[in-house]
This record gives sequence, C-alpha cells and structure tokens, in this order.
Amino acid sequence: MSDSSEKISANKVVSFHYTLFNSANEQLETTRDGEPTLFLVGADNVLPSVEQAMMGKAVGDSFTINLAAVMAYGLRDENKKDRISAKYLKHEGKLKPGQIVRIDTEQGRRTATVIKVGKFSVDIDLNHPLAGQDIRFDVEIMAVRDGTQDEIAHGHAHGVGGHHH
Repeated sequence: MSDSSEKISANKVVSFHYTLFNSANEQLETTRDGEPTLFLVGADNVLPSVEQAMMGKAVGDSFTINLAAVMAYGLRDENKKDRISAKYLKHEGKLKPGQIVRIDTEQGRRTATVIKVGKFSVDIDLNHPLAGQDIRFDVEIMAVRDGTQDEIAHGHAHGVGGHHH
C-alpha cells in the first residue's frame, strides 16, 4: 500500500498523525490516540500552509509546522457575527454560550460559536474557533500512496481516517 520512498506531491494520499498546540503550548487536539488522518494532496482538505509544509516529505518524517494566525485560521473579524433562528440549531440540543455548532450557509457547512441564546434566536460568531491564534502542528507522516481515480474524482481520501460514502 505504501512505498517508503514515495515523496508527498500532488494527488498523493497522505496518512499522518498530528498534535495541535496553541501559542501557550496547550494541546488542543491530537490523532495519536486513534487512527491517523488521511488527506488527498491538492484537494483543499487541509490548511494550505500545512499541505505546503508536507510537500516533499516521506514516510517516517516528523516535523513541526508553526503558523501565524493569518496562515492558520485567519485573523478574527468582528463583523463575522450573525443572529439566526434557533430552529436551525434544534439538532444541537440545549445551546449555551461558547458551544461550537455547525450550520449550513450559502458557502457550505461552517463552524460557529454560540455567543448568546435567546428564546427564538441565537447570536453566533462565524470566525473559526482558532481564528486569531498562532498554532503549532507536530506531524508524523505514516503512509504515502497514489490517490485512486475515485479519490481524485471525489476530491478526498477514502478509508479509515478519510471520507466514507
């Protein structure tokens, strides 16, 4: 499945473990206690700056990617707030400020943070929860292989750690 001499390049499927830290060196998330993440190079499945840092790497490579906020999830935009009908978030259960929710927008599915919950409406912040933060990824490349025709056509990796249809 994986050729250890293969380097990461366009249309390769990369399997990798990562640990994400904020600028205070607090661990925010990790894949190391489960399956590695899969992504198809060139399909906008990961942050462009992360994908760029992986180019040319191979199985077994471990490295750190330090990203300023602008290269990670962007700067905070105080105008990215909205009030939506609470009925759109009924599936999220009892809402509370600070809760992360997913909403469908004209730009596709987005992550938002609940600011305030009213009887009929919810104020949300549409900035990514990590917007405005410098972050660090500690990455280890586990496998690299050619993407299949299906994966390339669908624009994402299939299988464990990737997308399932």
